[in-house]
Amino acid sequence: MEEHRTPGAGWPRIAVGVDLVEVARVQSLLEDNPAAETELFTTREIRYCAGKRNRYARLAARFAAKEAALKALGTGLGPGMRWTDVEVVNEPLGRPRLRLHGTAAQAAGAPGSWSAELSLTHTDDYAMAQAVLLLSRVADEPAMRRTATDEGSPCASI
Repeated sequence: MEEHRTPGAGWPRIAVGVDLVEVARVQSLLEDNPAAETELFTTREIRYCAGKRNRYARLAARFAAKEAALKALGTGLGPGMRWTDVEVVNEPLGRPRLRLHGTAAQAAGAPGSWSAELSLTHTDDYAMAQAVLLLSRVADEPAMRRTATDEGSPCASI
């Protein structure tokens, strides 16, 4: 019988995170505590969901995506991380993508050392997200991918 071996530095790792959120819980949280919206979501996420027929379901899906991405990174909401360090952005045709900022970007690794796929779905009652990350860590690469954003802060897009 072969022993399972953990790949060393430079080996790719496929990491998967999944999360399911009740839409009503997100709606209740945001209605009871309006300041929570800017603690959980970026301005871009709030703008994207504003005015949509199913705004709370879309916000719940984005929250599930943040949880799924943090699970895939293996960090959860770790020290120094904010919910807004994980952002869901949409391509012109609507495909959701992850953009990481701050400590979450540092956890993902150096520029070009990782990529991700993101899937979101929701009903009136539940929102779900799955994040699949391909991470390749090389010991001497810098820890953070820096890319200019609309807001001018360092971030990582995957």
